[in-house]
Amino acid sequence: MGNSGSAVKVCTDHQGGINWLSLSPDGQRLLTGSEDGTARLWSTADSQCHGHFQGHESYITFCHLENEAAFTCSADHTIRKWDVMTGQCLAIYRGHTSIVNRILVAKDYLFSGSYDRTARCWSVDKEKQIQEFRGHRNCVLTLAHYSSRDVLEEEEEEEEEERVSRDLLVTGSTDCTVKVWWVSSGRCYQTLLGHTGAVLCLILDAPNRELFSGSTDYTIRTWNIVTGEQLKVFKEHQGSVICLELVNRHLYSGSADRTVKCWLVDTGERIQTYKAHKHSVSTLKYHAGILFTGSGDACARAFNSKSGVLQKIFRGHKFIINCIQIHNELLYTASHDGTLRIWDIRGICKRNKRRLKKERSAQGRSSQKGSLSRLFNNKVGCMVQQENGE
Repeated sequence: MGNSGSAVKVCTDHQGGINWLSLSPDGQRLLTGSEDGTARLWSTADSQCHGHFQGHESYITFCHLENEAAFTCSADHTIRKWDVMTGQCLAIYRGHTSIVNRILVAKDYLFSGSYDRTARCWSVDKEKQIQEFRGHRNCVLTLAHYSSRDVLEEEEEEEEEERVSRDLLVTGSTDCTVKVWWVSSGRCYQTLLGHTGAVLCLILDAPNRELFSGSTDYTIRTWNIVTGEQLKVFKEHQGSVICLELVNRHLYSGSADRTVKCWLVDTGERIQTYKAHKHSVSTLKYHAGILFTGSGDACARAFNSKSGVLQKIFRGHKFIINCIQIHNELLYTASHDGTLRIWDIRGICKRNKRRLKKERSAQGRSSQKGSLSRLFNNKVGCMVQQENGE
């Protein structure tokens, strides 16, 4: 294991804990949303603060960054849209009657989930609510979005031709259910039953028609999003499942039991457990064969995703790390201590690339030996056949 990392830079501009960190699609900017009621825009080129968004009347719970616009939601019951160049507030979306805890931007839609037990859909370009999704018996904690075009076969698509919109919203709630809604009508398409605790996280694999949900009941469940069928239950965690990451049919789950586990999606087999955390695993991200985690113990960690070996610990935060992002071999960690810390991970990435290169080379030699062996055996077989006059 390498030495504990030292931050390249510590950004202390916020006056309250940072609840979320979002990276723009072009990788040029980061957005932080804070307990101090403001959001800040950071350049990934120079790590400087280039925008300060003020206007919310309470703390910011979550934020989302596009290339030209930023979105924040707050305990003040509203969502705001900001111009990233000028810092001007472009729109205020009003309608929720309690804390808005999650937003999602997809196409021309802005979706939101709230403690008022509803999810809502808004026009991105207008301060207008398009749809309300009402049916959960408790607060909506997490959201996902997909189009039926992404999951239906051609013949099934033809049956759906008359629908005005094929977009669907997925919501997870503390009422222990996951619901799937038609965006166009607000009608509930499916209610996925099985969890016995609050649904804390969702991750969608539309091409494979699968939805994964993590819960305070210590389980992860896999669902067919077309039929609503529960496919598998992953049961080995001993605490709430807080965060999920899906990479190459490998599912990574972070838990309050202080571990991350890696599962093979196709079989349900647990193939790795990542230990060393001294508190709940609050966030995780996979990058170049390395699994990065953030924890309630105020440390970020880097694990070899295949072997599970801890490669580095990043120390310096004072409280829980709520979110991490990675760009250009820099690790960004945002904490409830109010700081954004930036770490250089080039050394870890280089070592991991060398290891992967050696493994591929060894696999290539092994494959070549196997081919030569098969060729030799084939030739011997032909000689035996000829000698026997076959």
